[in-house]
Amino acid sequence: MAASTRQPDSAGARCATRTARPGSPLRAAESALHDAVLTDANATFTGVADSTAVVVSTNRGNVDSVCEATDTIARAGVRGLSPLGLPQTSSNVIAGWVAIRYGLRGPNLTVCNGVTSGLDAVSWARNLIVAGRAEAAVVVGVEPANDVVTKLLGEQSTDAAVAIVLEPANAAASRAARPRATIARYARARDLAAALTSAGVTEEKSVGLLVDEAGAGAGHLLTATRRIDLESQLGPLSGALGVLQCAAAAAYLESDATRSVLATAGGLRHDAAAALLLTP
Repeated sequence: MAASTRQPDSAGARCATRTARPGSPLRAAESALHDAVLTDANATFTGVADSTAVVVSTNRGNVDSVCEATDTIARAGVRGLSPLGLPQTSSNVIAGWVAIRYGLRGPNLTVCNGVTSGLDAVSWARNLIVAGRAEAAVVVGVEPANDVVTKLLGEQSTDAAVAIVLEPANAAASRAARPRATIARYARARDLAAALTSAGVTEEKSVGLLVDEAGAGAGHLLTATRRIDLESQLGPLSGALGVLQCAAAAAYLESDATRSVLATAGGLRHDAAAALLLTP
C-alpha cells in the first residue's frame, strides 16, 4: 500500500501494516520505507536522513515500562531504578527507536492524544512537510496488548503496529515510487459534525469508503458506498487506529480510484473528533 500527493501543499502516504510483536514498530516502518523505495536491498535508508521526520501515535505504547518503574520506586526507592531502563519510560521512546534504526535526523515526536491520536499524527507529519521542516515523514501507529494494558483498560486490547510514509508527489516520482492517495482535508473539533464541516465534507462529496471508529457516529452524518468499522473487527486500537485507517484507505483507493475515503475518529462518547479525507 502506498500513496503520495498531487498538490504541492499537501502530503500523501505510502503505507504498510504489521501485527505487533516485540520490535514490531521497527518492522512496520521497514515495510513502509521499502514500499516507498526508500531502502536498499540491505534495508538501509537511502533517503535524505537529515530531513526525514518520525511521528509516532501511541497512547499506551510504553505503559508497562512506566508501571514497572513506579513499582520499583515503591518497593526499593529511586536507587532501585536502572539507568539503562529509564529511557524506556519516555513517551517518545518508540519514535527514537525508529530514528536510530534508520539514522533519521529530522523532527521526532510522539502524539498521545486519545482516540484521535492516529489521525492527529498524520496531520502533524503533513504539517512538518508543508512547513518545510521535513521532506518526508514516517508515521507509526502502535499499541501493545499485555497484562498491564489489559488491567488498565479492564479488557483485552489489540496488538497492532502500522506505518505509513508521507511525502510530496514529486519526491515519490523522482524514485519511481507509485502514488496511492492524497491527503485532501483534515479537521479536528469538539464533535464529529463540526469536524466534518471544518473538513469540507458534505453529503454531495463522492465518498466511497467511510473508515471509522466503533461508535464514532459518522454513519448518520454521511452516506458512503461502503463503511468499515476497524475496531469492531480488530478490537480496541487506540493510537494505532488513525494510521491503520490511512493504510486501509490506500488499499481501497488502489481498487477504486474514482471515489474518496473518509477516516473519522472520536465523537459521541469522546471529548474530541477528527476527520481526514483522502482522495485518489
